[in-house]
Amino acid sequence: MAKSDAYQRIYAAVRRIPRGKVATYGQIAELAGLEGHARQAGYALHAAPPGLPWHRVINSQGRISARAGSDWGELQRLLLEAEGVEFDSDGGVDLTRFRWKVRGSRSKGKGNK
Repeated sequence: MAKSDAYQRIYAAVRRIPRGKVATYGQIAELAGLEGHARQAGYALHAAPPGLPWHRVINSQGRISARAGSDWGELQRLLLEAEGVEFDSDGGVDLTRFRWKVRGSRSKGKGNK
């Protein structure tokens, strides 16, 4: 599959995440038909087109994957909090409560990378 095709599938999956919910990189990769390619989902989001709700994607530990030398992590947290997503005192999101549950998907719990 061409990189651009994969990215478009990833973007389509990200667009489905409801406001106030989060998904993991692994969950997005699986929904895009790229199971086991969580990093590719991350690379795609790094090149995300304007308007894509990239901020709703976090890592499998329920945390924001901050980029070195960037304020993106802080922006991501602010955007999520504005949608009602809560962070604990250690900066984590309760995936049991805020993770997007997709019908028919095998993506469950914290272990999906």
